[in-house]
Formats: sequence, C-alpha cells, structure tokens
Amino acid sequence: MADWVVYVAMPFVAAALGYVTKRIAIEMMFRPLRFIGIPGTFLGWQGVVPRNAERMIRIAAEILTTRLVDAREVFARVDADRLAHELETALLLEVDAITREVMAKHHPGLWEALPVLAQDVVVKQVQAGAPEAVRKIVEALQDNIDQVLDIKELAVGVLRRDPALMVRLIKDISTPEMAFIARSGIYFGFALGLVQTLVWALTKEPLVLPLFGMCIGWFTDWLAIKLVFFPRERKLGFQGIFQKRRDEVAEQYGLLVANEVMTVPNILESVLNGPRADRLKALVEKVVWETVDEQAELARPLVISAIGEHRLRQMKRDAAMKAVQRLPDTIRHAEDYLTETLDVGNTIATKMRDLTRVEYEGLLRPAFRRDEWKLIAVGAIIGFAVGELQVLLL
Repeated sequence: MADWVVYVAMPFVAAALGYVTKRIAIEMMFRPLRFIGIPGTFLGWQGVVPRNAERMIRIAAEILTTRLVDAREVFARVDADRLAHELETALLLEVDAITREVMAKHHPGLWEALPVLAQDVVVKQVQAGAPEAVRKIVEALQDNIDQVLDIKELAVGVLRRDPALMVRLIKDISTPEMAFIARSGIYFGFALGLVQTLVWALTKEPLVLPLFGMCIGWFTDWLAIKLVFFPRERKLGFQGIFQKRRDEVAEQYGLLVANEVMTVPNILESVLNGPRADRLKALVEKVVWETVDEQAELARPLVISAIGEHRLRQMKRDAAMKAVQRLPDTIRHAEDYLTETLDVGNTIATKMRDLTRVEYEGLLRPAFRRDEWKLIAVGAIIGFAVGELQVLLL
C-alpha cells in the first residue's frame, strides 16, 4: 500500500516541482532590484532585468526611436492656433508677470513713474503678440524638432532615473507569458513524473529521484522559455505565445510608453534640460525678441532714447529667460491637448504591428537571452535537491 502511495504521489510531486521552479525563475527575473549578497562575488543575486537594465534600456530606446516613434511626424500634429487657444489664459497671466518684472528690474524709475493705466497699456501691448509668438515657436519646433529633442536620450534618461520602470515595462507586457511559464511547469513536470515513476518502479535506484528532479527542473525551464518565443510563425496549430499576442502587446506597450516615458512633462524636461536645451532657449529668445520689437515698433525710437539700446537688449534677453523658466507651468495648461494630439500610444501600437517577427521579439527576448542559462540551472539545482529530499523521505 505504501508503495502505491509513493507511486501515485511521484507525478504530482514532479508537477509541483515544475511549478515551483518556474515561479522561482520568474521571481529571479525581476527581483531584487539591487544586488543582495557579497559585492564582487557570486554569493548573491540581483534580478536579471535590473542587472541588465542599462543594456535593456539602450535596446528599448533604440527600437523606440528607430522603429516606433518619429519625432517630426508626431510633433507635426500640433496645431499652433489650437495650442495658443489652450494656453490663452495662462499666457496672458505669464506675459503680464514677466513684463512687469522685467520693467521693474531694468528701469524701476521709469516704470514706477508711469500711471497704472499706462503700465496696463504696455502690458496689453506685449500680450497682444503672445499668440503669434506661440505660433512661431510651434512652427520653429516642428521644423527643427530633431535639433531640439533627442527622443533616444529622453527614453534612456527616464528609464535610467527609475530602474523599477524598466522592470515594470518588461513585467507588465509579459504577464501572460510568465503565467504560461508557471503553468507549463505543472504539465511538463507531471509528464516527466510519470516517466520517473516508471523508472523508479523498475530500478528502485536512489539516484533516479534526484536525477529526474534535476531533469524536470532543467528541461521544463528551458522548454517553457523557448515556447514563449518559438515558433515565430504558426506551425502545427501552435505559435510562441508572445508572438501570438502581438496586437495586445502593441496596445499595452504603446500605452505604457505614452503614460510612463514619453509624457508631455518628460518631453518638456528633456527639451529644457537635455543636451540640446541651449537650442530651444536660443529659439525662444529669438521669438521673444521679434515679438517685443514688433509690438514696440512705433515707439521704438522713443524707447531707445529713454532706456538705451543696450538696456533694451538686456530686457529682451531677461524676458526670454523668464519665458523659458515659466514654460513648464505654462504648458501644463495644455497638457491634455498635447497628450491627445501627440497620440504616442496609438503611434507606437500601429508601428509595432509593422515590425518583423525578430524585431518584435526584441522587445522581450533580451530580458531572457543573456542569463536564461542561470534560471535554467537554478531550476535544475532545486529539482535535484527536491529529488534528494524524496529519497531521504522514502
């Protein structure tokens, strides 16, 4: 009777072993975020994705910028007049504040001597040029977006600042694949457990259990990872689960990138503080100078005689600098419009459907490729240990 209990239990133990080793492998993919153990040695562990985050960030950014997002195409959708309308109230307030600050700073005596009504006239004159200034800035950005915004550096910078985001990006789009890997351990483990039971019944050899445990851990891990990606094309009614979910992954990946990486605040941060920030500042300064000159054209001789050409240039430069500094707060009022218009999520989803099978696989495959042998080895070691434990119990 005891022998039959052992025989019946073996396939179920093998199935449980297959599942447990898969769950452990999945957790080792993503955890811990930072190395735990003795630095500089093999005595410790860091999740596969976090450990390879830098390489994976570069791969993700490369695919994103070369195949999925064209900055010129995306920013061409922005309507300058609509943007000016969205920003109308914020622009009036900002221009009012900037004009008064600049005038009070550079020519306090003259400004304070003006009646309040006269001050308001000056402010309103400058405000009148604000919508045209927005239109010029938008058109200049659309013509020179590649010189102002480096999308690759934007993506790398965002992902590098938040290592957990790279993990989440991989983990979220691969949830069904991870569940498949775990479930497959049960089926493959049970099948191998039946073979293990037969061999044990015929030989009663103690080495059978740990060796089969090792094989179950190794083979089921290896096969499960392969079946996530292969075959790339549908064959004999089967296709790699990640390949089969292309449309679903495309929408999910596009949404994640749009909501977490290429957001309006992140784009603005990259434009204002990225490696090409000086070009935007120069562009804004040029537009501000032109706007001030246009609005003060009739009174220009009087202004120059009152405050001097040099002082006027300083005032325009200061006004441009303040406009750039206040840009994040100003743009915030049009964030919903810009998010909807840029439509990054749908753009990525559409372009992803045009990727080749190999290119598409590159979104997830790098998370496994380099260190998958370690995950498989861990499965084999755990399987051997459980098999040895079975021997001791028997």
